[in-house]
Amino acid sequence: MKSVCSILLVGFLSACDTINYMAIETYNPAEVTFPENVSKILIVNNAVPQPEDAGYEYVSQGEKQDTCEAKADSALFDACRALGEAIVNASYFDDVLLYHHAVRKDHSFQSDKRLTSRQVKELCDETGTDAIISIDRLLFGMKKDVETLFEGYSIGTVNVRIAGVIRGYIPGREAPLATIHITDSVYWTESVDYMPILEKILPSPEEALRTAGEYIGAKAYRNFVPHWEKETRWYFTGIGSRWKEASVYAMNEKWDLAEEKWLKLYSSAKNEKKQAKAASNLALCHEMKGELEDAYEWANKSYGLFKRDTNDNAKLANMLELYVQVLAERIRSDAKLNVQFDAN
Repeated sequence: MKSVCSILLVGFLSACDTINYMAIETYNPAEVTFPENVSKILIVNNAVPQPEDAGYEYVSQGEKQDTCEAKADSALFDACRALGEAIVNASYFDDVLLYHHAVRKDHSFQSDKRLTSRQVKELCDETGTDAIISIDRLLFGMKKDVETLFEGYSIGTVNVRIAGVIRGYIPGREAPLATIHITDSVYWTESVDYMPILEKILPSPEEALRTAGEYIGAKAYRNFVPHWEKETRWYFTGIGSRWKEASVYAMNEKWDLAEEKWLKLYSSAKNEKKQAKAASNLALCHEMKGELEDAYEWANKSYGLFKRDTNDNAKLANMLELYVQVLAERIRSDAKLNVQFDAN
């Protein structure tokens, strides 16, 4: 599969600047590579919901409240459902099923227990699937803080911290295929003129946990399927008709024509700084056409030229150094992406 990236947006700076920034999407491989025979996936909830009185702190007017509860049962299911839906939308596997029963029957909510090889085989046989993605632990830490500041003006925040373990399993294997540790947080803040209104617009404890569960499930999918990610790129502009023509071609995604102009500018440049800018632009042309090796070579040339003048071009050299690293990672990712699509 050839490397893929697409432009989302081009944003120009003021006329005195010489860099145009643009947002692109790049297609990236999954962290986990399943065997080639895996076409149907089962999403399993193997976590134990934390007790209602665990992990929830409520502070009102600076005082910690003693009675506060939050049910996490639905949040676990929502995380599994959101994970499954996100994987389905990636259109990578032939089918994705959601197992509607909790697997674990114990009450050790803080413990991380893997599925046994026997459980994996039985679940796959029961559902006709080839592999399992299981949430083996998912814990929430929620803090709600409300306070009246002056003349009834009130402010409230809800912060939910999330930590979990998700694993991939395939039948006939004693150890999991992969283990993914996830951490993140979801945050709300509201301000109103009257405290009772604040309690109505802030999410309830259960709503906050369910939203957090959906969020982490939807975000975790990229570990298991190829996915798009937003990144920022740029190209240099300059005075003269060739620079302007090349910029217009770049704006309209006519990379072959832009490359032709920038190559001439590179060859005719009378100083290293202009050469470096043209080389950087040529790297972008090749990246946008999926020619990552060529892009890497041009970025390296640009970096070397910028680096020679450490006084005026230090920031630009740093930019190109990062770009060289990004392209090197894209080359490695592209090879992994090809393996995953060959397997699928």
